[in-house]
Amino acid sequence: MMIGDIAGKPGMRAVGRLLPRLVVDQRIDFTVANAENAAGGIGLTGELADELLALRIDCVTTGNHVWRQRELLGYIGQERRALRPYNFSARQPGRGVGLFETAAGIKVGVMNLVGRVFMDPADNPFEAALRGREELAAARVVLVDFHAEATSEKRAMGFHLHGRVTAVVGTHTHIQTADEQILEGGTAYITDVGMTGPHDSVIGIRKELALDKFVAGIPHPFKVAKHDVRLQGVVIRADIDTGRATSIERIDLPMPV
Repeated sequence: MMIGDIAGKPGMRAVGRLLPRLVVDQRIDFTVANAENAAGGIGLTGELADELLALRIDCVTTGNHVWRQRELLGYIGQERRALRPYNFSARQPGRGVGLFETAAGIKVGVMNLVGRVFMDPADNPFEAALRGREELAAARVVLVDFHAEATSEKRAMGFHLHGRVTAVVGTHTHIQTADEQILEGGTAYITDVGMTGPHDSVIGIRKELALDKFVAGIPHPFKVAKHDVRLQGVVIRADIDTGRATSIERIDLPMPV
């Protein structure tokens, strides 16, 4: 299972309440969650990462906001289960790929990439993706979190890696798309898995603050909304002998009041 961007305290609560039962009901072997907005809607802390990893989450991915909470600089260099984009500068702490093993002994690789279209500067994610795949050669099942803004760039990455990885999953826009499919070569794909957090909002932010910015041109600090909290993501089934995905299903679960 790959979980969409966790937004603030509401998103953290949703994961804590919904994930354990979801893992059992869906018979999940391995879980990846993008948590780059877990700390008040922007960034991640080591404490919050530890909280997620103590649940049934095996790997935490991030994106363009990964360094907004400076304390993560030290943490991510030590915690191999927390990734930052692979195509960031090699001078930055941490790693962008991880090799893990399920309880059944299946090797799973995870790669975290960030896009360049309408985003801050980064190395070419398409070239980086091929290098990262080589680093994960020991894993037959490989999951890619492509944290990008442009749907075209995400779609292109899906075709770039089809047949090379098990799944290419888009994050960052916080809006779950309805284009999940199995690409040629057995790669599961979706442009964006959505957001785990408050959906009575503008991508997780309080509506009135976003409207004031767009209508009146007055910017405000991010404040996470509170209502209609949902857990969104995808469940991917794969053939462990070939690494090919056999199905991809969207998850959109409301948190009980």
